[in-house]
Amino acid sequence: MTAAQTSMAPVRDDRPAELPTATRPSARNGGLDRRRLLTGAGAVAALAFSMSLPAAGTASAAVLDARRITEDPFTLGVASGDPLPGSVLIWTRLAPRPYAPGGGLPASRVEVRWELAHDEGFRRIVRRGWVTAHAEYGHSVRAEIQGLDSGRVYHYRFLTGSWTSPTGRTRTAPAAGARNASLTLAAVSCQAYHDGYFTAHRHLAAEDVDVVFHLGDYLYEYAVNATGGARNYTDRRLPAHFNRETVTLEDYRLRYALYKSDPDLRAAHAAHPFVVTWDDHETENNYAGEIPENDVPPEEFLLRRAAAYRAYWENQPLRTPQRPTGPDMRLYRRIGFGRLAQFDILDTRQYRSDQAYGDGWRTPGPESEDPARTMTGAAQERWLLDGWRDSAATWNVVPQQVTFAQRRDVPTAAYKLSMDAWDGYPASRQRLLDGAEAAGVANLMVLTGDVHVSYAFDLKKDSDDPASRTVGTEIVTTSVSSGKDGAERPANWENQTRANPHMRHYNGRRGYALVTLTETAARADFRTVPSVTTPGAPVTTAASFVTEAGNPGLTPA
Repeated sequence: MTAAQTSMAPVRDDRPAELPTATRPSARNGGLDRRRLLTGAGAVAALAFSMSLPAAGTASAAVLDARRITEDPFTLGVASGDPLPGSVLIWTRLAPRPYAPGGGLPASRVEVRWELAHDEGFRRIVRRGWVTAHAEYGHSVRAEIQGLDSGRVYHYRFLTGSWTSPTGRTRTAPAAGARNASLTLAAVSCQAYHDGYFTAHRHLAAEDVDVVFHLGDYLYEYAVNATGGARNYTDRRLPAHFNRETVTLEDYRLRYALYKSDPDLRAAHAAHPFVVTWDDHETENNYAGEIPENDVPPEEFLLRRAAAYRAYWENQPLRTPQRPTGPDMRLYRRIGFGRLAQFDILDTRQYRSDQAYGDGWRTPGPESEDPARTMTGAAQERWLLDGWRDSAATWNVVPQQVTFAQRRDVPTAAYKLSMDAWDGYPASRQRLLDGAEAAGVANLMVLTGDVHVSYAFDLKKDSDDPASRTVGTEIVTTSVSSGKDGAERPANWENQTRANPHMRHYNGRRGYALVTLTETAARADFRTVPSVTTPGAPVTTAASFVTEAGNPGLTPA
């Protein structure tokens, strides 16, 4: 399989490596386990989660005459994703009443047309077709369009009844062997609706980028009150069913509808193809594999995870191989952009070992440093290392979720590390760094979200030795809105910058990161807005850095 193809494999063939029962810590938070392990009965219950596949119900499902739809069904906009050299994936979801259960449509099939054109006015249509919106999938639809020119911009739209969707703009990836001169990507993450407006997405929609990587926390499971939390609406009231935590499939579907009703998020999706991966809040805060944050029966959590994964696939521009089966979903995959870049998109939630020492910021020790612990699971780790060995790309970029570089909290010997980040899985991190070196990866770049601040790190061969050789770079994008307005220098700015000499940048405002790759260098621009609790803030560049191809290490631009 070439780097330009999306890699495929069985949905799941391993579980996170766990410590033997006799050595696994059991006394947490005052002597009680914070979490419970999966039981056989729990697994059976979760795997029995009904997918209600259209293939089983199509014959009996009624077809809704689209001419009877009297309200705009395209309220959630359009999106495209996972660009390949000769193929694009386009998405929409029908919801004439997005805040109502079922999106305001009956449990019927709806036939939807799509069109792909060279021009925004659709005078030069190159492909058209039909797709069915099934109630079983929340009336979401996707079309995987093949046989296209590589490295080309296209425009697309959907039509049903008398309604036409907004127009989206997408592009195919360059051919696998193409020597494309440059590529500009954006990295975004963490968009809590209740913490503020998605102003960053409005600015991102106007940027000239080839692809957007969404690195997780697309939505949050937490309640959103009638005034939209920090948005403090005065012109509308949100329905009461948003003011509770998401648990069921309908809860997650409605929450995606709330988020996608935001005009700034819709604008970003319409402007650029997205490559998405999740973190924790698309399901539940800080879950680890099959282990929930809170002390609930394991079968209950896996049913929730199945609902969350299914809603994620329904509401994101993902291809068919990513469709979930019960509580499992193959999200890690590989996308190439010519000979310039290979992107290995990771999933650091579904297969990880439980966080050490009960999670949070802890002093590292034998539990966190156990070599059996894994962030990725064995199969994903092998897949990544094999992909690096086969890569012919100039840049090997790893879009993923949580901070990869070591990040001490204070500049003293009594420092603590985040057990939810790669610092809580140092053996797993070291295996990847060693594997990249063994594969001859000269230009390793990690893209990260999660922490609601922007960082730039030099990646060290030995994380505990600041003087060790720099082997790559990490670009951490701040949040779109999570954490509200933030501050240019958060309260821990001095401690963290002193404690981590490999940290080249730290800023606590909201925004996104732009990265431009060429054959000779990579440039990162950290774009920030001063406020998200009020709409319409301007965007500026807080800092810019460059790393040369073949000479890892960030320098101010």
